[in-house]
Amino acid sequence: MKSPQRRRSVDLEAGFAGDGGVILEMTVYHGGGFATQSRNPFRRFRSAVLAITASRRFKIVLDSRKESERIEGICGSHDQANTRVVSQSEEPVQVVGIGGTELEEFVSSISRDDGLRVLKLCDGVSGLSRLLHTDLEKGICGSDEDILRRREVFGSNTYPLKKEGNFWMFLGEASRGFTLIVLVFAAMASLLLQIKTKTISHGWYDEAGIIVAVILVIFVTAISNYNQSLQFEKLNDEKRKICVEVTRNGRRVPADGVLVSGYSLQIGEYETMGTNKTVHKDRDIDPILISGSIVEDGIGTMLVTRVGMNTQWRMPRGCVPLYTGKETPLQVYLNQVVTVFGLVSISVALVVFLILSFLYFMGRTKNRDGIPMFDAGKTTLDEAIDMVIKFIILGVTIVVAAVPEGLPLAVTLNIAYMTRKLRGEKALVQKLSACEAMGSATTIVCHKTGILTLNQMEVVDVCAGGVRTQNLDTMAELSPLLISLITEGIALNTNGSVYHPEGGSEPEVFGTATECAILNFGVKLGMNFDEGKLKSTIFRISPFNSSRKRRGVAVQLHDSQVRVHWKGAAKTILASCQWYMDMDNIESMDQEKISHFEKTIDNMCNEGLRCAALAYRAYPEGDINRNEAFTNIPESNLVLLAIIGIKDSCRPGIGDAIQQCRNAGIKVCMVTGDDLLTAKAIAMECGILTTTPNTHANTTILASDFCSMSEAEREQIAENIVVMGRSSPDKNLLLLKELRKKGHVVAATGKGIRDAPSLRQADISLAMGIGGTSIVKECSDIIVLDDSFASILTVIQWGRSLYTNIQRFVQFRLTVSASALILCVVVAVHSHEIPLNVAQLLWVNLLIDTFGALALASEPPIDNLMRRPPVRKGAPFITKLMWAKFIVQVAYQVTALLLLNFHGESILKLENKSLDHAYKVKNTLVFNSFVFCQVFNEFECRTLDQTNIFSGILKNHLFLGTIIITVILQVIVIECLGIFISTVRLDWKQWLISIGIGFFSQVAGRFPFQAFPYLRN
Repeated sequence: MKSPQRRRSVDLEAGFAGDGGVILEMTVYHGGGFATQSRNPFRRFRSAVLAITASRRFKIVLDSRKESERIEGICGSHDQANTRVVSQSEEPVQVVGIGGTELEEFVSSISRDDGLRVLKLCDGVSGLSRLLHTDLEKGICGSDEDILRRREVFGSNTYPLKKEGNFWMFLGEASRGFTLIVLVFAAMASLLLQIKTKTISHGWYDEAGIIVAVILVIFVTAISNYNQSLQFEKLNDEKRKICVEVTRNGRRVPADGVLVSGYSLQIGEYETMGTNKTVHKDRDIDPILISGSIVEDGIGTMLVTRVGMNTQWRMPRGCVPLYTGKETPLQVYLNQVVTVFGLVSISVALVVFLILSFLYFMGRTKNRDGIPMFDAGKTTLDEAIDMVIKFIILGVTIVVAAVPEGLPLAVTLNIAYMTRKLRGEKALVQKLSACEAMGSATTIVCHKTGILTLNQMEVVDVCAGGVRTQNLDTMAELSPLLISLITEGIALNTNGSVYHPEGGSEPEVFGTATECAILNFGVKLGMNFDEGKLKSTIFRISPFNSSRKRRGVAVQLHDSQVRVHWKGAAKTILASCQWYMDMDNIESMDQEKISHFEKTIDNMCNEGLRCAALAYRAYPEGDINRNEAFTNIPESNLVLLAIIGIKDSCRPGIGDAIQQCRNAGIKVCMVTGDDLLTAKAIAMECGILTTTPNTHANTTILASDFCSMSEAEREQIAENIVVMGRSSPDKNLLLLKELRKKGHVVAATGKGIRDAPSLRQADISLAMGIGGTSIVKECSDIIVLDDSFASILTVIQWGRSLYTNIQRFVQFRLTVSASALILCVVVAVHSHEIPLNVAQLLWVNLLIDTFGALALASEPPIDNLMRRPPVRKGAPFITKLMWAKFIVQVAYQVTALLLLNFHGESILKLENKSLDHAYKVKNTLVFNSFVFCQVFNEFECRTLDQTNIFSGILKNHLFLGTIIITVILQVIVIECLGIFISTVRLDWKQWLISIGIGFFSQVAGRFPFQAFPYLRN
């Protein structure tokens, strides 16, 4: 028999746990069928309930099941893949009738509203389990044939998902651009007009070039958007994987079912039933559990009746796409920039069109021979219309040149690249806006357990029987009675379990890290976990929660004696004890002893240990009415058995990570349910707390003290807090609110369902992938898959890199747009022509918006990013230095290209060439030089300051690849495809001139700032 790979989501610890102790455990069969695996408190903990799902009530949905995508169920914990099959029954599945009703239809009638009445028809849960051929002790057979047979009869746990858009949908979206449509219609009109005037054999190349360029732009844009959607869909698939391990305190119920047994089971049916409160579940009044509801509190065992599309709610939230196309704040801002440029360019284009039309019809426009192009009475209507169409195309060209439509696309491209990289860095981005906000984080409110520490706990210090020891081997010297009571309390008062494999190998312990530490301690004392369960019956449980910080059970032994066992935070348990166990005797707890135990606890806490205590209370033999005497488990007059110190080591390298945060201007605030002394010791070890605690900017505080302050006092002290002990989710929420009032951009971590309000309050919410519950993951922005603080630091670094990369592309793209706009307008007004035609500008836009964005988006995070302060709220996106570099670069490009346009013939010594050839060579050289200016400007835009632009360039293969591809494509266009974009071939000297003009654009962009350092500020 394999080991039962179990995992607990709630850490029943001496201090803080994210949630209460709920034990609805779920196991998923490979293939989709859900079944529950749960420990019954009245029986052996390794027994489980494995039940099948039933009903094909929604037959139309099941008919389309073959087309639905599968949601994967993942068994056991994230790091434990095997699942124990507990059933031994070999009975085949049969559909039997009850009063003429088929079994599947009968089970499907067990609904939220009418389930209790239907259950009574088959003698309750036990009768239903017999009908389903399910043993409530051992479960179903679990063989491949049995599972397949059940799935064929009752369906599987799959959901039809909304199909994402295909490539043709993205192609249709890309072809709806207004300027592209105008260009195509204008080109078609010009082409038809030339056909009418029978000049098609000579002048169709320009129009065809425009149409080909438009088609190329549309296809490249569609391919880019489609690839990004595929990347986001992969992230959605990752999120749709439903991890079913321990349904407890925020774990989503993955199926419809019937309650078999439970204690204090509180179910939140917010989404499933539209209610706004939790519902108490018990076997007698309301035993029906609905898929998608949330286990808020308590312990329970569930017999599954329906899964997948057969469930009453049918569609879990996990199937809702995470990426819905909603724009991020930065995309909204850049869309506004595009709109402003669009309005300006349209206004300029309209003015240019009116001016050119006026000059043309006034006879001021002349051809290259100096002859007016319009002569009233001689110029035909077709010629006039053709010229007006050319002016329209010229105006649209200005719009194409000026509007930086690729800016919002660059954000998406950067985020897609970042999310893909972060998946490899153990972080799953769920909300795109979080990528941007993470780079601006100023404070991280972080839980201690499992994030700053390893969450690998071990009992290293024990005070019991009047003796304190750190050598657990000496515990055998304690009296047998004391050891028996300690091991009984550990075995019975736990959410964990101990499995003894065959062959006499070491026992395996399962549960939360704290539970495992305590259970391992019990095993070292000789605890027989299974025997302890068999000798007693648990009839009342008080689950752990973060406010009470304790867990208790009431058990009846086989000799009819009743005992109450408690464990929890050491000082909390100590306050309830009137007695203590001293070897074999129970002694009264006087003030001296209380001070002794408190000092022992403080000493352990100062060593960074988490302190817990074990206590019990015995009742005399006899017939006790348990329902009346134990309405609530007694919490007073307890006998203290032991105080234990649990070590949770800090993560390796956590000190360096905290120091990096400090260098980056980010404050780390540790919140924990541990005692303040323990919290301070861990904070010192991590580097969060310096050697001078309680200074103005280094404050440690109890959560209760923080809450008792006035609002003004809290607001004043909040940003100085680095450690808050004995905290809870509601107190963390209060701290977050105060920090945000002070203008901080706060990132907060969360694990349990009660952390959800804090995560919603934070600017960036970080859920833990291992220790986090389903509801926390759903409401978070980013899931940290390995629960490591180093991964959080990586997310911050990539967030800053994202912001910087987008700044780089914005500076680059606006330079292109402004240079092209000024160049086209000046030349158009002066010469009534444009140096860069529509096809050429479309080609430039294609290179810039696709390859340029890809090159600058691929820049990985650089080291000095974490040596800069975070970008403050409200800071301008385009900095003063960016404006200065933008102005210098545009001024150089416009000056150089205008000089080449107006004096190119003389500079290139083309006076002896024909006018037409000289004109084409000059325009080709202007176009080629313009492209190479942008190529070299990409190098300049790699850095927003004056650092080395070639730093790390050899490691960025994507940047180098896009640059090389851009140059190769430009050579092919000039040398081979010139007929479509009105260019001619250039000789090697002219190529060198183009490259030289481009190279000096980089020099011009850096020289003023190197020569005059004050300009950098």
